[in-house]
Amino acid sequence: MDWLWNLDVIDGPLVWVLDGLSIAGLLYLVIRRSGLLWYLSAAIALLAGALLALGTVWLVFDVLNLFGGPLIRSAEPWLIGVFAGIALAVLTICWRVSWQRRVIAVACILVFGATAALGVNGAYGVQTTLGSMFHVQNRKPITLVTPTSTPTGDPARPLYETWKPPADLPKTGRFGPLPTGDRIPNTNSGFNARPAQVYYPPAALVKDPPALPFVLMMMGQPGDPDAKWVGEALDAIAADHQGLAPIALVVDQLGDPSVDPLCIDGRYGKVETYVTQDVLPWAKANLHILQSPKDWTVAGYSAGGSCAIYYGAKYPQTFGNVVSVSGEEYPGAGLPADNLRVMFNGDQNAYDAIKPATIMAKTTYVDTEAFFSAGTADAVYTDMMRRAASTATAAGWKVQTFAIPGGDHGASSLTGGLDQTLRALYPRIGLQRP
Repeated sequence: MDWLWNLDVIDGPLVWVLDGLSIAGLLYLVIRRSGLLWYLSAAIALLAGALLALGTVWLVFDVLNLFGGPLIRSAEPWLIGVFAGIALAVLTICWRVSWQRRVIAVACILVFGATAALGVNGAYGVQTTLGSMFHVQNRKPITLVTPTSTPTGDPARPLYETWKPPADLPKTGRFGPLPTGDRIPNTNSGFNARPAQVYYPPAALVKDPPALPFVLMMMGQPGDPDAKWVGEALDAIAADHQGLAPIALVVDQLGDPSVDPLCIDGRYGKVETYVTQDVLPWAKANLHILQSPKDWTVAGYSAGGSCAIYYGAKYPQTFGNVVSVSGEEYPGAGLPADNLRVMFNGDQNAYDAIKPATIMAKTTYVDTEAFFSAGTADAVYTDMMRRAASTATAAGWKVQTFAIPGGDHGASSLTGGLDQTLRALYPRIGLQRP
């Protein structure tokens, strides 16, 4: 089944086949030996379907805000197309046609739906395989690189000054899920997290690797703990820095991708305990990483970005750096009313207590740096980024913000945001001259 789950759903043969079948099906439904009444009715059905799609998008995303933000523009044509196509197919089924034509019309509804699903997914571009669309982990596990020693403190000089690439330095790093026997135990939390993934840069794969900075990464919701995005971003930067990059551990802060536990110990499990008392001790024991807070970064995308800000605000003695890529300004900021009701039983004070602004107001920060990004075509998350940056700056963080040209709330902002924020992080963690 690996071949099936590995199918490219962004720009692969499956997409082309479904697109072709949809076009052929649409032409088959429209073109028939009939009079003017049919073609007029077909035109009305297509128009009605398109208008229904626009109305649904407006109601669901703009009025009711059921998904915590607007639909990105590039996804709208796919919804308009599927609504229009289904309206035409329903008209065909209700028309005086042969049973064979009715069967084909029903099949077209299924094809139109599948095509639109891939189209909308492709517009966001974050789930790149059929497996990732269905949250099926199909990447091969990688061998854990066991540390030969435990760093006792900061190196006397930064790595960019002392690192000499050895002959066995590979051109690229590698990433993937942890082997079954090396999965992070949930001893303290009992949280049912999906398997974490790790990225090792080229410098971590040599015979005698140096201790490297550490990045703890969390993806969005719905989403998976996939190291592909941070791994590819760091690989590209490492290529410009003689193979140097942080070791990145991508963990699951959701458990169930259909829910958002808001990074805390609550209704959906002890996520915060899992991250702070299960994941971090495991990372210290099993990854060859530096130990200073200045060398530790908590990072996230979208909902994961809100967790990064939350953990960075609450645990400055652990994380000296925060990276938020298109992140919410606080956990659950996309749907605050729903989260207030579901997660806090309507207790506004309890909800406010976990917001970074509240935590920052009561905490003294000695040396925290943050790197926030959002796409210029993503107005909602750009506003959140600005508010989060303003709050963090007022609390004493040193904050840099990055606007990703043309980026929406999908892969364009994810890749661009990771590239810019992580490059800006390099001087801070000793991998590049300040």
